Amino acid sequence: MNLSSILVGLSFFSALVLLPCCTKVEEVSDNIEDKLPKSTLLRSISITTDKARYNPGDIVYFQADRAQKGLAIKYWHLGELLDIIPLSEDNWTWTLPNDDFKGYYVEVIGKNADGQIRTVGAVAVDASSDWTRFPRYGFLSKFGEMVTSGRIDAVLTNLKKYHINALQYYDWMYDHHHPLAGSVTKPDSDWPSIIGDINSLETIRSYIAKGHELNIASMWYDLCYGAMEWASEDGVSWEWAIYKDPSHNNRDYHPLSAPFRSNIYLMNPGNAQWLNYFSAQAQDVYKVFDFDGFHIDQLGYRGVRYDYSGAEVDVEKGFGAFISKMKQVSPDKKLAFNAVSLNGQKYIASAPSDFLYVELWDTRFSALAKVFSENRSLAPEKNTVIAGYVNYKQSGFFNTPAVLLTDAVIFAMGGAHIELGEHMLGNEYFPDASLEMDETLKNSLVSYYDFLTGYENILRDNVEPVNLTVSSDKVSISGFGPIKGSVNVLTRKVDGKIVVHLLNFKDAVHLDWRDDSRTQKEPNEIKEFDISVRTAKDVNKVWIASPDIDGGVPKQASFKSSGIKVSIMVPSLKYWTMIVIE
Repeated sequence: MNLSSILVGLSFFSALVLLPCCTKVEEVSDNIEDKLPKSTLLRSISITTDKARYNPGDIVYFQADRAQKGLAIKYWHLGELLDIIPLSEDNWTWTLPNDDFKGYYVEVIGKNADGQIRTVGAVAVDASSDWTRFPRYGFLSKFGEMVTSGRIDAVLTNLKKYHINALQYYDWMYDHHHPLAGSVTKPDSDWPSIIGDINSLETIRSYIAKGHELNIASMWYDLCYGAMEWASEDGVSWEWAIYKDPSHNNRDYHPLSAPFRSNIYLMNPGNAQWLNYFSAQAQDVYKVFDFDGFHIDQLGYRGVRYDYSGAEVDVEKGFGAFISKMKQVSPDKKLAFNAVSLNGQKYIASAPSDFLYVELWDTRFSALAKVFSENRSLAPEKNTVIAGYVNYKQSGFFNTPAVLLTDAVIFAMGGAHIELGEHMLGNEYFPDASLEMDETLKNSLVSYYDFLTGYENILRDNVEPVNLTVSSDKVSISGFGPIKGSVNVLTRKVDGKIVVHLLNFKDAVHLDWRDDSRTQKEPNEIKEFDISVRTAKDVNKVWIASPDIDGGVPKQASFKSSGIKVSIMVPSLKYWTMIVIE
């Protein structure tokens, strides 16, 4: 939610020295809230941070789009209030705790004319020393000389607002088999991409450098087995290729017509000579560009294929060999590999990839559930990024309800969605900007990405599915199928907590996340309904949060616990409401 307002006040340290050493945070909260003046001009504010990700102990610089007097800042970790500080300016700082891999919410509050405390602004903060623990992946796709420094700053500053902590540099390279144009000692200043667009060395270096200032990592992109038709002139042997027949008469290739410069011919990704050749190419890339890692692609299942000698090739097994080789020659660089529709995932997940990435072509919500189930079984320690193109190959504006419902499901399942770059993705050719976000969608996604970031520890941090009975007398509730006409439920356990995700499919037109027809409609908000959750232990605390309400900040819930179940009052459900039982 694009909340707007802010105020600066005392620093974190100076606030602490004003408080008695043994005062409880809750008591301090009550004291400060009681002293806030009533205001007839209380206005929402938009808050930004100076970086997309922080290291533990870093200083966070906050900026609001306007100043108001008589406000206060609350610092949250999940449902725990860490501190509350008066605020009256439009900028301030906070020194992060030293704990690693933690998400925080920063809430700004004020008191309205009726004396009620209201949230006027909110933003999330991620304190993680390694971005791959909680990847929030975006992309870049335009690298020409006309991309000015002002444009680079604008693109990255916008992505920082969504806490995007890494970017895939789509089709930045020269030739698939020879990604670096020129040589290490004399790299070309510009070169044609595979489609003929001119890419600029200076533009790419500037994006990488500016990204690093904002703690946004840069991943270069290429296929694991791609070669142009002239690859033999650059030292590639066609004996390393894969073939459609055992007599090596028909090389496997991906056909591309003009303006593409060449078809893409496919090599055996597990061939030792190809691995040696391409690993040298990868090392040359790192010598010229300060990339943080390599985003590796494939073209999906190819059918039965053969090597030059006529032996059948296990192409998918070769994916694992390719990843291992890339990690061996560049151990400090991050690796992601696109398991297109889960093709080869068992080899990819067991190899030293740093997170899991799936480009999904099955358009059903149930297929999303399958991806997360499969990934969890193969590599529970690795988080998932979904590449899925909502409103596929349409033009005009994205259908906001489709995007928000899809992101709600992906985020609730513990994943991230690669969708944001210079524009929002509408198909697999990343430079295509035929679809635009309207202002409602832009603003809503700020709250959704705050939610993904601030609650990373209960969404994506060693979370396990758990079977619990959830019921309601007022609304129809079902387990995630999903099922139209009902509130679908996902139940999880993490760090001694039970998490219940309520996903609103009550008014869903269909069950396709991609919504090619752009007919998915905005759900009606469901207000004030009870749910009952079967629990094995007594409940001490329940809190609720939603990216659709007050920017996602946590709120204490009204509940009654009987020892075997807890009844909880849910104040509102639009697309997604999360309930945490402690």
